[in-house]
Amino acid sequence: MPGSRTFRPLLMAAGSVVAILATTAVPGQAQTDRCTFLQPIGGDGSNPVVSKTVGRAKLFGKTNWNTDFIVDRPYRNYKFFFTANSSDAKAKYPVEGFMKFTDGTSLQVINATMNPPIGQGQEFGPFPAVPEKQASQMNFKVGASSDPGALGFSYRISVQGCM
Repeated sequence: MPGSRTFRPLLMAAGSVVAILATTAVPGQAQTDRCTFLQPIGGDGSNPVVSKTVGRAKLFGKTNWNTDFIVDRPYRNYKFFFTANSSDAKAKYPVEGFMKFTDGTSLQVINATMNPPIGQGQEFGPFPAVPEKQASQMNFKVGASSDPGALGFSYRISVQGCM
């Protein structure tokens, strides 16, 4: 079917499965996305790439596991980017991604357990905009889980909106 979209599973290194959207190109029709990096909430607007280190879960207060990126206009789809700055060969890192909407609902688009080599990047998506919903934020969550080796893991993340 011309221009149809299909989902295909992507098997992650740790065996988790994530649905990745694949677009079927129409012969003779160019598929060009104009993508823009979304700015992280709380950033200074100069750098759309966020660097973080996984910290311990806190009894009170917030962890540093969540990072939100502002959606400043409607996009056709979204791409999430993740790169390891450090790694422990035995540790596993839970990575989740969510689309958040103006009506207060959300949709999980990434649910993976990773053990990436240092400097290795992973692109997730593109994930299509949800019809009848207005996206307000894209959320990346990288946590320590119950794996003590994951504490201190550092990484870089960013999100793009594409027209």
